[in-house]
Amino acid sequence: MSSSATRTRARTAVTTPPAGSPATRTFAARAAARAAGGAVRVFLVLAGLFWLLPTVGLLLSSLRSPSDIAASGWWQVFTAPARLTTENYTHLLANETITGSLLSTVLITVPATLLVLVIGSFAGYAFAWLEFPGRDWWFLGVVALLVVPVQVALVPVSKLFGAVGLFETTLGVVLFHTAFGLPFAIFLLRNFFAEIPRELLEAARLDGASEIRLFTRVVLPLGGPAIASLGIFQFLWVWNDMLIALIFADSQSPPITVALQQQVRQFGNNVDVLAPGAFVSMVVPLVVFFAFQRQFTSGVMAGAVK
Repeated sequence: MSSSATRTRARTAVTTPPAGSPATRTFAARAAARAAGGAVRVFLVLAGLFWLLPTVGLLLSSLRSPSDIAASGWWQVFTAPARLTTENYTHLLANETITGSLLSTVLITVPATLLVLVIGSFAGYAFAWLEFPGRDWWFLGVVALLVVPVQVALVPVSKLFGAVGLFETTLGVVLFHTAFGLPFAIFLLRNFFAEIPRELLEAARLDGASEIRLFTRVVLPLGGPAIASLGIFQFLWVWNDMLIALIFADSQSPPITVALQQQVRQFGNNVDVLAPGAFVSMVVPLVVFFAFQRQFTSGVMAGAVK
């Protein structure tokens, strides 16, 4: 009798779904859950479209003639799509100030990003896995530099650059961005490299790998997502910067942000140059982001799941 009762209870435990499972929920509860999920998706789609609205407006404005821009808003393009033209981009490419500023921006952004990635990777590995005197105190100093605002250094760095001949030079702007990008780079990469299993590094050392070979063959491939994320952050920060470029860059060949600001100041209503110039300056960071989107997502999510 007892064995029969035990088998009955076992079958009941197997066949009876746990409380709160979909089988025990009522039809109304399941319908409400589906409706809530659908509502969330609709809200996210609407929020994304609303967020993209200024970008779409800028793109359509860059494809309209100056007279159409002055006469009506960009949304009027849907009533006369045949009036769209690429003439503004032709004028943009003929504008030596804008094209030169794009080249200057590239010459500033690419070195500033690469220097931060290289120096930050070496320093992050050293703080994570190398033993040297005062390592923890040095790292605390790096962390403390994260809270130093850029504005604090503008006057002393301007005097220093003026004394050594780096004021209003591309090299000066690159060095400034590199110096202020390194604290965050070292902090991010040190924490990421510290998550690498020690056993993996010890096994490579037992196989005779030097520190340089260990860094290049083991640590860098594993730290690829974090390095890609850092590269995107640094690239966007330098490309979109105007404060540092306005102060330290060469006034004869300024970056794109300063060049567009000068166009506004000089011409006021020169929208046929400003709209395509602003859109081109925005497209380049978007291309970089989407090119490294997979690595960026992996780097952001690294450490979130154990």
